Amino acid sequence: MAPLPHSPLLVHLGQALRGVPRERSGRQRPVSGGRLVLQEPGEICTNTDLGTHLLSCPEDDAELQAVLGWLRLRDVSGLYTRAIANSVDYVLDGARTGRYDLLSPDVHPGERASVGAKLEYEVLRSLGLPKTRPLDTVITAVPVDIKATVGANWAIPAEAHCQLCICTQIELGRSRHRSWLVRAHRSWLYRGKGNRDGKRGLAAHAREHWSVPLYEWTPLPVNPLTRLTPEQASRVLAKRPGQEQRFTMMFQYLAGHVIPRSVIATVGAGHHDPVRRARNIRKKLAQDGLVLLCGKFPEQRDLAAAQKITLGPEDWVALRMDGEPPHAG
Repeated sequence: MAPLPHSPLLVHLGQALRGVPRERSGRQRPVSGGRLVLQEPGEICTNTDLGTHLLSCPEDDAELQAVLGWLRLRDVSGLYTRAIANSVDYVLDGARTGRYDLLSPDVHPGERASVGAKLEYEVLRSLGLPKTRPLDTVITAVPVDIKATVGANWAIPAEAHCQLCICTQIELGRSRHRSWLVRAHRSWLYRGKGNRDGKRGLAAHAREHWSVPLYEWTPLPVNPLTRLTPEQASRVLAKRPGQEQRFTMMFQYLAGHVIPRSVIATVGAGHHDPVRRARNIRKKLAQDGLVLLCGKFPEQRDLAAAQKITLGPEDWVALRMDGEPPHAG
């Protein structure tokens, strides 16, 4: 029996019998109430570069589910928290520049935007994933692109249209972040040709309805130096007096706050061995009733833990404590 000739009417009839919504136009629909009305799952995507394919919701996307299953076996929020913190520190380059706040006017907007590019490599390293092309990596044999923004949307490149993307939003002003896994169908990207590289933003409706949250808003570490008043910060980060006097002021101002090694390096920017200078101020702080603890030493980590403070191996904290101060370093 000869096959039936191809007919749009027969295609639409078959879709109707299968409960699949018919394609209406192959184009994004007009804006309604200020928001772009998108094609829905079951309709045919406007991206013909990959051949004719239906838009699929997350639960019907086998590749998305495989990647999601792999990610859910891992502490994605924790890994991303550390990766973002490392990326911010890298961009600020505090040990050389003395900068500590990514929102400061002396940080160029282009530098802020570069956090996303650095984050890609931090995430690959943290998750033990390979760097591939044209998309950033492969998870369970599925190509995945890793995107991040310090704004409200992502620039999805042409090669990632209709591919899986991990999209991370970083709110610097509120020190928090969240991520989604989404198939970035071209039909769900803002219309138009995008920028010169073909990059387009993900439509808000698609993010809200057809993506999967990997984790909700999660706090980012706050650089302790941002807790200083402008007057305190100017004293701590001044070129004079010397490092030890400025470290003493910093620990006095920030008593009880964990001070990472990166902050020590920022305050001592441009100087040799700031960590040694920080160790030298123990006696001076003791005169002010403060005990300086360093996470490098197990007994000092235990003392901090007794005060419900967790110190990493390169963290410091100045505390007011009763009894004899510990001797170390």
